[in-house]
Amino acid sequence: MVAMAASTYFFLNSSSYHDMTRNNLRRTPGPKDAHGIIKKNDGSSRSLLAKDLTKVNATEVRANRASFLKPIMMLGQNKNYLDMIPDLGFGSMLSDGFVFRQNFQIRSYEVGSDQAVTTETLMNLLQETSINHLKAIGVWGDGLGLTREMCKKNLIWVMSKLQVAVDRYPIWDDVIQIDTWKGAYGKIGMCSNWKFCDAKTGEILLTASCIWLMMNEETRRLSKFPDEVRSELDEHFTNATLPVIARKWSPHDEMSIVDHVRNGIMPRWSDLDINHHVNNVKYIGWILESVPHSIVENYEIASLTLEYRQECKMESVVQSHTYVMVSNNGKKGDNDHVDCKHALQLETGGGEIMKGWTIWRPKQYENRLGLE
Repeated sequence: MVAMAASTYFFLNSSSYHDMTRNNLRRTPGPKDAHGIIKKNDGSSRSLLAKDLTKVNATEVRANRASFLKPIMMLGQNKNYLDMIPDLGFGSMLSDGFVFRQNFQIRSYEVGSDQAVTTETLMNLLQETSINHLKAIGVWGDGLGLTREMCKKNLIWVMSKLQVAVDRYPIWDDVIQIDTWKGAYGKIGMCSNWKFCDAKTGEILLTASCIWLMMNEETRRLSKFPDEVRSELDEHFTNATLPVIARKWSPHDEMSIVDHVRNGIMPRWSDLDINHHVNNVKYIGWILESVPHSIVENYEIASLTLEYRQECKMESVVQSHTYVMVSNNGKKGDNDHVDCKHALQLETGGGEIMKGWTIWRPKQYENRLGLE
């Protein structure tokens, strides 16, 4: 059993982030410059690809620039594009060592047919920066963000809750700047927070927050937060208070939904992580398996809330349910958003693996191409 979700969930919005100054953080100085930012290589493959001429069988020919790439190759209009953004690298510590910042460039295989970065990619970046943060502050021992004391006690992190709000989806070749920081979640866990920004403009793209609990790797049962582990992390936690966001459906909502089901979902070997269960990011794809195509093609996820109930193993067979609100809060013909409720269940025994909620909005295709 991974985690029975708590009754309330904390989420840090963008305004709370800007208020997080030295006055409302712990004044215990954290480690500085744990990782310097690696300078970019001036002789990168990008500069080679930018040349007009290439050689085929020792003959100079013009490079064939596919016309279908032009809408998303806006960077080609500015040869100094990479000089306008921060360097990519291991990241650095800010705010007296409480905030970790790292930049990432969106690659071609991380976007979908609508040119926007996939939801799974965003979730992977949340996980990656959270682990890199623990490395930067010097407490990482092994595995997916395990501290040294956690390794001694055979403890691993498991995600209990996740909430994400997306203002705008990055596209291929965008460089995003990710800030992440951590705090205590009562006496039982840890809260991670993120803010994604456009590295060139500073525009806020996404905010997210999640709750991590501990599980014994051998017994697969939840564990208390040991004092030894807390002492490793406590000086790196912020005191920032987080507003409560609750997502509840009314009894009327429950009467106005249509169930869409996808049966027979089976984990692949590539879905497992080093904790020997299906990684939490894979559940996003399973949710989308049961979302009607008309929604996926015309809408994008504006916000999602996920509650993880138990782990999923290799031998599991999963059933995905998506319950779509018929009337969108009682307003027929309201196309501004679509509300969905989700559940992943084991086909044998019917145990619930995860439940969640998503709000979808019309795709912002014109905004991505800069046509407005």
